[in-house]
Amino acid sequence: MGFARKEYEFLKELGLGPRNPGCYVNGVWKGSGPTVSSVNPANNQIIAEVAEASLSDYEEGLQACNEAAKIWMQVPAPKRGEIVRQIGDVLRSKLQHLGRLVSLEMGKMLPEGIGEVQEIIDMCDYAVGLSRQLNGSVIPSERPNHMMLEVWNPLGIVGVITAFNFPCAVLGWNACIALVCGNCVVWKGAPTTPLITIAMTEIVATVLEKNNLPGAIFTSFCGGAEIGEAIAKDSRIPLVSFTGSTKVGLKVQQTVNERFGKCLLELSGNNAIIVMDDADIQLAVRSVLFASVGTAGQRCTTCRRLLLHESIYQNVLDQLIGVYKQVKIGDPLEKGTLLGPLHTRASRENFEKGIEIIKSQGGKILTGGSVIESEGNFVQPTIVEISPSAAVVKEELFAPVLYVMKFQTLKEAIEINNSVPQGLSSSIFTRRPEIIFKWIGPHGSDCGIVNVNIPTNGAEIGGAFGGEKATGGGREAGSDSWKQYMRRSTCTINYGSELPLAQGINFG
Repeated sequence: MGFARKEYEFLKELGLGPRNPGCYVNGVWKGSGPTVSSVNPANNQIIAEVAEASLSDYEEGLQACNEAAKIWMQVPAPKRGEIVRQIGDVLRSKLQHLGRLVSLEMGKMLPEGIGEVQEIIDMCDYAVGLSRQLNGSVIPSERPNHMMLEVWNPLGIVGVITAFNFPCAVLGWNACIALVCGNCVVWKGAPTTPLITIAMTEIVATVLEKNNLPGAIFTSFCGGAEIGEAIAKDSRIPLVSFTGSTKVGLKVQQTVNERFGKCLLELSGNNAIIVMDDADIQLAVRSVLFASVGTAGQRCTTCRRLLLHESIYQNVLDQLIGVYKQVKIGDPLEKGTLLGPLHTRASRENFEKGIEIIKSQGGKILTGGSVIESEGNFVQPTIVEISPSAAVVKEELFAPVLYVMKFQTLKEAIEINNSVPQGLSSSIFTRRPEIIFKWIGPHGSDCGIVNVNIPTNGAEIGGAFGGEKATGGGREAGSDSWKQYMRRSTCTINYGSELPLAQGINFG
């Protein structure tokens, strides 16, 4: 049986068919849960069907994964790195097809879809190098003939729950590191992007099989909240990495904390760009467009608030409205498209509700503000003039809506930047060193990502990615983020015949 539409035929190259089992447990594909449809957000037509995981599938998968962990953690770290290197090579060979699937199923434009898969390839390369650098340390002991060491060991299993907006890159940030650190991975992909979950898992499974390793090292489930809750509650999973909303993230954290597990949270963003009076205006306008319209405003690092110095306010706004009106909206797989659809019909409805709330709180729509009548979930990129104290500005509307506000001093701009519950990304445009160093210092931005003269999005894998406050405090990808995926032991070795603390005691 073939796909309903000819343009979906390329999915066969990724091991996908019109009907697919949606969980990979103990090296076998199955799915005894409900059947769901994967929908193309550009036209709301069904791409393919997937049988989700049941709780019995989950339990079978975790038992096998728990056994596989005993094997995997004993494989030398550089050998684990070699497996991740091979995963990167297979991803390279499937880059175009997998990138196309990301665009088709998620709705981001094709260069973004391909770029997302490239990010996992880059993470594989990064993790391969890391596999030879999981170094501990030697600490001077205050006791004679004693040696003190810090040793890093695997946790065992890492649970990864990812969101629809980056349906495979976030897996890469976590899984590449977790695997070289000696952990098995249990992945629950987003319920609305099951085909990406299956295609990515198929690639990892192929490499494990080729190397005669247990498939259960990488266990994956398509499913909804029920499977997510099972992961959060499961004491066999010492670390749960969750990407999603602050509301759900808080529940996950509470559940994991109750069993003394560890959480790595990547939650909401409400990111601001500040444009100072001395900024390169053209650079700022291009950056704001890229940061606010890309991925239809559905990145966690999307620019949602634009803070303009009063002296350049109208100039920047006029230019920005001009470029917004030139944005080509359409099928994300078509060349030249800059703005694809929102991911679901519900997202489109949230956009409409959001616009009504904005108007009720004194927001003035400068451009956009409407849904586009079509089969898909398309909306207009929107700019809103609004007070920074409006309640709606403190929330994250996951759509291409940009709030614009005026400020007079740097101090005021920083206060507005820091006035929201979220603390993911932030950026300032200026040429003045004294402003730059204040911005990145203790009285500057309170975010995990603090940029200068670049947009809020486009983070590199070499740095630790994540944010503060209601963004959750987690860090993924580069720097020393790997330490979250391991447990630290402080080891003291006495290589002499004396026990210094027992001197003066006669043991007979």
